[in-house]
Amino acid sequence: MGVATRTFQAQLFGSKDGETGIDDDFAARASTMLVPGLWQKYVGPVRGPWPDESWRGWWGENPVYHTQVFVLTKHPRAPLVMEGGTTFHFVTDGIRGALERARDAANGKDVRIGGGAATIRQYLQERLIDELHIAIAPVLLGAGERLFEGVNIADLGYTCTSMSIAASNSHRANRT
Repeated sequence: MGVATRTFQAQLFGSKDGETGIDDDFAARASTMLVPGLWQKYVGPVRGPWPDESWRGWWGENPVYHTQVFVLTKHPRAPLVMEGGTTFHFVTDGIRGALERARDAANGKDVRIGGGAATIRQYLQERLIDELHIAIAPVLLGAGERLFEGVNIADLGYTCTSMSIAASNSHRANRT
């Protein structure tokens, strides 16, 4: 699911353009609540304790999220309110605490969990994910992290309920 979808184009840029289909349907269904496992470097210039709380991120005053964002961190910081409806909340009490706060903020809507493979694995291993949507783009960026490394999906009770193969406008696939 990427920024090329119509839903994300509308959220991020106010555009009515963008791809439709499976990924866009999923994006539109979810609330705008996020619990990303954002690395602290995205909202601060260093790792470790916050040396300068005046730092507002790499993106300027109007980041792309336009929603409440719950950032998993070991270093407390006051919420960071930005333009466009984005507020970063820095959660130091782990994945369950972050999810609980996000659910409260979502008022019954879906909570979307994003971030790196390690963050998603933690939520999977604790059986805190109700539905998992994986969009695979045929781009090789390096070795990366394995999403399911050390996770036995079947033993945790997860099953594949549907699978779709679709070609996006940016990645065409020829099937015969």
